[in-house]
Amino acid sequence: MNVAVLGGGLTGLSAAWSLSGAGHVVRLLESGSRLGGPVLTDAIDGWMIEGAPNSFRCDSPETDAMLVELGLGAERIEPDAASRRSYLSMGGKLIAVPSPSAPQEFLSTPLLTMGARMRLAAESAFKPRARSGDVSVADFVREHFGDVVLERIGQPLVSGIWAGDAERLSVRHAFPQAWEAERTTGSVVRALSERARRRREAGLPPAQAMVSFRRGMQALPDALAARLPPGTAVLRAGVRSIGPGAGARWNVRWSGPDGESAGEFDRVIAAIPGYSLAQLEIGAPGNRPLSGLSEIEYPPVASIFVGYRRDQVAHPLDGFGALVAAVEKRSILGVIFTSSLFPGRAPGGHVALTALAGGALNPGVAGLSAERLTKLVCDDLGALLGARGKPAFVRCTLWPRGIPQYNLGFERHLAAMAECERAHPGLLIGGSVRDGMAVPECLASGVSLANRAVA
Repeated sequence: MNVAVLGGGLTGLSAAWSLSGAGHVVRLLESGSRLGGPVLTDAIDGWMIEGAPNSFRCDSPETDAMLVELGLGAERIEPDAASRRSYLSMGGKLIAVPSPSAPQEFLSTPLLTMGARMRLAAESAFKPRARSGDVSVADFVREHFGDVVLERIGQPLVSGIWAGDAERLSVRHAFPQAWEAERTTGSVVRALSERARRRREAGLPPAQAMVSFRRGMQALPDALAARLPPGTAVLRAGVRSIGPGAGARWNVRWSGPDGESAGEFDRVIAAIPGYSLAQLEIGAPGNRPLSGLSEIEYPPVASIFVGYRRDQVAHPLDGFGALVAAVEKRSILGVIFTSSLFPGRAPGGHVALTALAGGALNPGVAGLSAERLTKLVCDDLGALLGARGKPAFVRCTLWPRGIPQYNLGFERHLAAMAECERAHPGLLIGGSVRDGMAVPECLASGVSLANRAVA
């Protein structure tokens, strides 16, 4: 079978890898100048800078098996148990966050008021509930835990994971486990406690493993690309249209370094962002059945990597990092203690921090000049971590279109993609616009698309 894969991010790469490994002919078309999408690692003078994801949570036998098959078993690294600790900013101070695997710890945390703790305890008595419609993350948290938990924990988590707005983000689509917990048990607290019990009984650690690689996250797309036959990938290939070819085949047209090109394929896998799908001609000339996907919000996000001498930072940096509540009115959404997680991220005697800024609540910050953005970030790091003096190293990476927001009403976009597949047999759509934006979800989406293509 001859398959065109549109998009060279993790989903497209894993689809191409799976198909070519099964003996199918693949043409991978990527509009950019490199493969891997936002997974981007750069190493300079002893600093290792991640452009977007610094790590990913891995608790899937399928993902583990893929990493081994890709030859990344020896490259895989995990932080020690102490790095599972995370912090939240409250009143200008960082307070350790209780572990979700130990919900009882929330009953004594200074993050919550006595009233909020009582709401938390009462939530365990909630009965199962099947909603007739979707609800925002903010309203879901308010109903279960109240405004204090939303302000101090809920919105910071949404900002840290999705760079989103809890008032608009869909709990059903962005946090399906919470949605399912309410439907089946009624209580999120009980569901978390039960999950922790099952992990203990299975001899598993309290939380999923946090994973990266010795050479950085880019080792993953590099390994996938290295296992594709030579000539599989075409870079700077902007796909213009997918139209009917001979018989039941598809004619794909793209423009690239060598001008206009075209090819005929038995199947087409589209693993590209929503805004690209919205512009894609599918079927008859001028037909854009996915134009509505242009409404999916992709807020800008900036990743600011800052290196200091160890003696310039007062905080022990004993954990994963810290999230910052919107009510704190700071420029950053949070900061990752990069050099505390994995070795080789900073030169000896130094520490590396990765701050995130922008997102749905404060998009304008992400677009500031590097100089201005660095000043704001360093001010926040000074206030929260006791960082002082001029940084030893700074690198700003801007993603003008960051994470797709699964906001309220997202089901209409899912329905449009499903209808497009029904109307155009042989076209398959997936990736972060449909199947989740975490690294394991993107990898699994690619393998699933490959399996569907040859079924």
